[in-house]
Amino acid sequence: MNTSPEPSNKQPLPSIERLLTERPKWGFMSNHTYVLVCLHHDPEMRLSEISYRVGLTLRIVQKIIKELSEEGIVSIEKIGRRNRYQINREYCLRHPLVKQHTIGELIDAITSD
Repeated sequence: MNTSPEPSNKQPLPSIERLLTERPKWGFMSNHTYVLVCLHHDPEMRLSEISYRVGLTLRIVQKIIKELSEEGIVSIEKIGRRNRYQINREYCLRHPLVKQHTIGELIDAITSD
């Protein structure tokens, strides 16, 4: 009996063990970006899984998702008891230094898809 998940064209996220042992004291990207990367890899990822992978509390992840949704960066579709998140790849970054670039460009630059 094969219990491995179905093959996916998306690269798997790093294991939590690797995340915890390799986690630096500070990073170059915001927690909002890390949440977006998780949603990019799996649009139906549960908030508890995002929390676990990013290393944030569930409450903080909920707040980030709410902020991203209110800003129009992420839309949420309810499918049964689960949510499916869709990233607005055309949304322009907010900081004046990079406002000519989009969320899609950022995600493409930092993921290997």
